[in-house]
Amino acid sequence: MNTWKTLAMTVVAAATLASCNQQNDNKASSNTNDSTAVASNTDAKAEKIVYVNSDTLSEKYEYYKEIRTKLEAKVKKAQTDLQSKGQAFQREVADYQQKMNTMSASERQATEERLARKQDELGRLDQNASSSLAQDEATEFGNVYTAITEYLKKHAEDKGYTLVLTYSTKNPSVLYADKKLDITKQVVDGLNADYKKKNADKK
Repeated sequence: MNTWKTLAMTVVAAATLASCNQQNDNKASSNTNDSTAVASNTDAKAEKIVYVNSDTLSEKYEYYKEIRTKLEAKVKKAQTDLQSKGQAFQREVADYQQKMNTMSASERQATEERLARKQDELGRLDQNASSSLAQDEATEFGNVYTAITEYLKKHAEDKGYTLVLTYSTKNPSVLYADKKLDITKQVVDGLNADYKKKNADKK
């Protein structure tokens, strides 16, 4: 019932984009023997690698937050429904246990069979609810992932980035990242602006 939590921090992926014109410029400039020019080219290449902090993105991207809240509400509702049905079943079991000594053998058998069917039904409801929630989570977060990667592709093309990495303190695949390469705020601001515009267009 809580599988949505495992997906919450994995919505950003690395996007690789190359610019032919910039590569040609770098080749032309590399023909010079000037050591300063070589150093400048090296710095320029390094600056094309940037990263996005996925922890911050998940906290501040409005679309992501909306989806997370929506899924949390679905999980809570499913848990409440199942808990209510489970409590009703337990009351039926307790009622049967109080009355079983006054029942005939056939009545006890019929009641026990009915309770067994209800128990099986509750188990199926639980499995179906979990499966449905997992599917919803995959679909919803898939949409969030698509929105982020599509924006990052355009943003990287506009800025001339060749590689966009993700960084997370909770799942550090990158051990160190210079703050100067952090474009998280730009990305969050841009994503939220796009999301706000899309919502306004729907109205």
